[in-house]
Amino acid sequence: MSFIEKGITLDQLNKLSTNTLADSLGIEFIEIGDDFISARMPVDHRTHQPLGMLHGGASVALAETLGSVGAYCYLDNKIQYCVGLEINANHIKSIKDGFVVGTTRPIHLGKKTQVWEIRITNEQQELICISRITMAVIDRR
Repeated sequence: MSFIEKGITLDQLNKLSTNTLADSLGIEFIEIGDDFISARMPVDHRTHQPLGMLHGGASVALAETLGSVGAYCYLDNKIQYCVGLEINANHIKSIKDGFVVGTTRPIHLGKKTQVWEIRITNEQQELICISRITMAVIDRR
């Protein structure tokens, strides 16, 4: 079932971020499609490393936020939840200001694990970072 068929809204996703790391970094969900979720993050003092460029850890935080939320949205949260098992990221290009946009799509939606790809681009659609997260699907007791 797609995100749209499940009735997931941007307002719901943005409320999930209240008082979290995503909120502190200025991450905002901006688009939901049948098989993807997108969010943007500012490149500013909150997300810079000492040289004034986007911190790789901020890119990974955006990627983990997107992959985790995607996994959460695919589950029946009354009977299951998910947690991150592994994440990797390749930092392709630097950026000093503006916004980056991350888009996540599922690669594998299994009974016990999910794998999500996250592509982070600048406002010119140039690839900044590509990431993959593996999520563990856990039954509630």
